[in-house]
Amino acid sequence: MASLNVYSVLVENDQIIKENNCETKMGLPCVLEAFTSIFNTRIISNKCCGELVVLGKFCHSTLVKRTLENPLFKDLNPATIIAKSIQTWNNFLALIDSPSPST
Repeated sequence: MASLNVYSVLVENDQIIKENNCETKMGLPCVLEAFTSIFNTRIISNKCCGELVVLGKFCHSTLVKRTLENPLFKDLNPATIIAKSIQTWNNFLALIDSPSPST
């Protein structure tokens, strides 16, 4: 019965991602940058930061949750990854909202 509940969550996240076109709002290079920023330690470019903000927090969070459901990531601590995801999102917003230096 537990596997049925896990399957339901997987289907629900996939449906949310499809309904909101989450996978089409960012280019692959920026998806990879964001992924490594959250799951490893990498800095993300301003270009990809802008793409992530266009993606939106809802899609960002749902894609991270779906990634954590993948058996390849079973050894990761979900609370740590979600915290890094939130930190990454907040860093992106700070970059976008900060005034650019005058030239």
